[in-house]
Amino acid sequence: MRRAKLNMAHDNHVQLDDNIQIGSEATDFGKKAFGIGGVALVLALVLGGGPFGREFLIAYLVAFMYSLAIGLGLLWFVTIQHLTNAKWSVVVRRVAEIIAANMSVLAVLSLFLIVPALMGNSTLYAWVDPAKVAADRVLKHKAGYLNIPFFAIRCVVYFGFWWLLSRHFLKRSVEQDTSGKAEINTKLQTLAAPSMIAFALTLTFATIDFVMSLDPGFFSTIFGVYYFGGAVACAYSFLALSLMWLQGKGRLLNSVNREHYHDLGKMMFAFGVVFWSYIAFSQFMLIWYGDVPEETHWFHDRFQGDWKIVSGALLACHFVIPFFGLLSRYVKRNRKTLAFWAFWILVIEYVDLYWLVMPTFGEDVIPSVLSLLVHLLAWVGVGGLFIGAAASRTKGLNLIPTKDPRLAASLAFENP
Repeated sequence: MRRAKLNMAHDNHVQLDDNIQIGSEATDFGKKAFGIGGVALVLALVLGGGPFGREFLIAYLVAFMYSLAIGLGLLWFVTIQHLTNAKWSVVVRRVAEIIAANMSVLAVLSLFLIVPALMGNSTLYAWVDPAKVAADRVLKHKAGYLNIPFFAIRCVVYFGFWWLLSRHFLKRSVEQDTSGKAEINTKLQTLAAPSMIAFALTLTFATIDFVMSLDPGFFSTIFGVYYFGGAVACAYSFLALSLMWLQGKGRLLNSVNREHYHDLGKMMFAFGVVFWSYIAFSQFMLIWYGDVPEETHWFHDRFQGDWKIVSGALLACHFVIPFFGLLSRYVKRNRKTLAFWAFWILVIEYVDLYWLVMPTFGEDVIPSVLSLLVHLLAWVGVGGLFIGAAASRTKGLNLIPTKDPRLAASLAFENP
């Protein structure tokens, strides 16, 4: 195993023999990502019929929920590392903290979905239109929850909490680089416990609001857990690729090694394959066995025509193929093979979100060329702004929490 060269200074803090900062390269990359993302988003708006256009809103919803999944998955990762007092992950945690701190950007991007709803545009959400609510028994029954004022309040709570939590974790972690106070870890661990409960609730209800309420007649008690499984799979995959990109730029070469990639690979396997498959099957089995028309129609729409091919492809590409592909420890310890499966999971997660959203609107698997172009531009637009913000945030920051008291154990970490 390749370990970082380290020694202990007189103040008992680890001295790293590694390049742990990235300056102009990240700034330049961030500017390019911002530029590409901005242009792509403008083109998606123009070609998709404007901010209230049907093509734009549907494509933007898929793209936004995809980037949100990465951000929320990494925020969960940071929270769970503090909660469990994890040692192995210290050297990779700062990169996750930086990316998760993009919640402010995602909050702004969410306005493209929230504002049309607040203005009464029912293209995505039928419950926004009073006439539709009055004519539908189910919508009328859910009106106490699915109404514009309460929706606006919930969105403020969701993004406000995620922004404050991610900002606090990064701020206190960076503060420790200077102060070296070990009690910061204790305080963050104490905060992580109630935060995990709040995180679970906000993620679940946000998933219900933004995705499940597209079809307000659909009922599922684990829909949020389903989205959570995909979000965490995206997070570990994106984190692994981000670390590889940094090492390609000459950073973290000694600090992050195959032992850490091995653990990231195990989590990709656990969440991207096993956990997701378990939740997906549980949701399907319980609804199909219950045979309640208000619930089964959702799956019925996805098992008809060409959508049944996508449903079968998700089973194969989200479970069967990556199960055998990621099972071996050697695959997880090799950067090239791990990168392949990280890309695989990120691609299939987008397909999964596409499958969740598109059949609700009666869309074909392969819509018009224009619609596909808008989807691509929306994905590049949201993703470019998200990545650009993360890259720009790295300026002046250490990529490793240099005075975390668990750093030495992380550097010396070995898998059994």
